[in-house]
Amino acid sequence: MSVNSLRRAMLGLIATAPVSGLIACGYRLRGMVDLPFKVIAITGNPSPPLRTDLQTAILRGTDAKVAINPKDADLILEITNDINGREILAYNSNGQVSAYRLNIRVGFRAYDVAGAEIVPEAEIYMTRDMDFTVSTVLANDAQIEQFLALMRKDLAIQILRRVSAAAKSPQARAF
Repeated sequence: MSVNSLRRAMLGLIATAPVSGLIACGYRLRGMVDLPFKVIAITGNPSPPLRTDLQTAILRGTDAKVAINPKDADLILEITNDINGREILAYNSNGQVSAYRLNIRVGFRAYDVAGAEIVPEAEIYMTRDMDFTVSTVLANDAQIEQFLALMRKDLAIQILRRVSAAAKSPQARAF
């Protein structure tokens, strides 16, 4: 065995060790959300950015399409509330704000065209802490918008995952 082939074998082993470790522990990337619905309508009063993120999550992360008219949909996803907030976490020694907590609260419910509830009234709440510096106010405003956009994208995926889980679970039967 030559030195070059030994080197290649060692480099190959070093390169594949982390990947095989992740596979062995059960890690896998998030795949598509498996929804038993083909057409989904978004109703209620979501903010325009949340509506866009939900539509993107549906189109990219599922096999479903987005309907404009709820009558054309298999599932109606109603956003009951969409509230963004910011609260002060800490002050510095000069009495100026030094940290904020950003939060988004989204209330929703999902039902089919017949009116049968798939997901009863539910709410998802997400927070993120952020340091703040008075000297970089414009940069902090841009960072806040970035954080809120990432939080909305994550919430859209979480909503779809919750709908998927509820649609797959057996419904309780009344006797």
